[in-house]
Amino acid sequence: MCMNEFRIDVPEAEIDELRRRLTGTRWPDEVDGGGWDYGIPLGRVQQLARRWATDFDWRVQERALNAYPQSVVLIDGLEVHFLHVRSERVDAQPLLLVHGWPGTFAEFRHVIPLLRERFHLVVPSIPGFGFSGRPVERGWGLTRVARAFGSLMGVLGYERFGAHGGDWGSGVVRTLAAQEPERVSGVHVTYLPTVGPVDGLGAEDRARVEHAARYAANRPGYQVLQATRPQTLAYALTDSPVGQLAWIAEKFTEWTDPATIPDDDEILTAVSIYWFTRTAGSSARLTKESAGPAAVSTRVPMGVVVMPHDIVRSVRVLAERNHNVQRWTEFARGGHFAALETPAELAEDIIAFFSGTSIPEKRAENVSVRSVKD
Repeated sequence: MCMNEFRIDVPEAEIDELRRRLTGTRWPDEVDGGGWDYGIPLGRVQQLARRWATDFDWRVQERALNAYPQSVVLIDGLEVHFLHVRSERVDAQPLLLVHGWPGTFAEFRHVIPLLRERFHLVVPSIPGFGFSGRPVERGWGLTRVARAFGSLMGVLGYERFGAHGGDWGSGVVRTLAAQEPERVSGVHVTYLPTVGPVDGLGAEDRARVEHAARYAANRPGYQVLQATRPQTLAYALTDSPVGQLAWIAEKFTEWTDPATIPDDDEILTAVSIYWFTRTAGSSARLTKESAGPAAVSTRVPMGVVVMPHDIVRSVRVLAERNHNVQRWTEFARGGHFAALETPAELAEDIIAFFSGTSIPEKRAENVSVRSVKD
């Protein structure tokens, strides 16, 4: 397979065009005192849009991302973009890190320095996201993405490796482990929906299951649109930077811990990647292409992190019915974007899972760790 080095280099004309569009935004009205009941408030979007058009420096973010070696390789007819950060240790383990929506590969930049001593890190952009190619044929759901990433690890010479993911990334790495259990040494996830009967569960676990059931029965608007009308949605988000901004920034508030919410430049970096790569529609299509049963059963060793402010929170006894859970960690803070919100704690838990060690006592105030014997 042909592999080429890659550097992010957004043309200056694209940046100028973004600023022009932001300056000419036609703003909607909003309900007096509506707050977040109707969606992300007008004032918050205007605040972010002003920063995006004036003080936000994309070139600073671009240089930071380009500090890590990047390549693209053709797999299954599509270019796959990835970071490849090798450890200096001869015995380092290969580790695949997979993002979700509305995340990007960039969300791992804060954990890379914390993991690179122990791991050879491979951080791809999901096809249809960021700088990977945009699929224009049916069938690019979780199964095909997982297969592509397994091929990517093979191209890089990694025949056995670990994998971590959150959001879609969790589904990808679990699917990959089910496809190639002999190659995946373990999977570590920060998002694992669990469903099942509540009989016999404690009050906390029962509340988690009931919350997840309500969430599934009342699918949020973004999910319904992306699962049913991603093409219709794409016209608005690809043409309007404020539309793209509002669509993503809303999630960085709703799905995060108020105490660990990513700063505005982190949010704008993610939004910029979607905007400059025109991937609003192609990333949304993953929701439609992956429709159907979401449960993936695997006996590969699994580590699970539960974030207190995540969309849903896992229940261990239910997770163990389908997975070989070897480590279970309840974080005391953080939400859906663990790599951005709690990078140090996440890196320590990944290291602990793949090395079999415990998190040091100094982290005891931040996380609660339960081994397989608990």
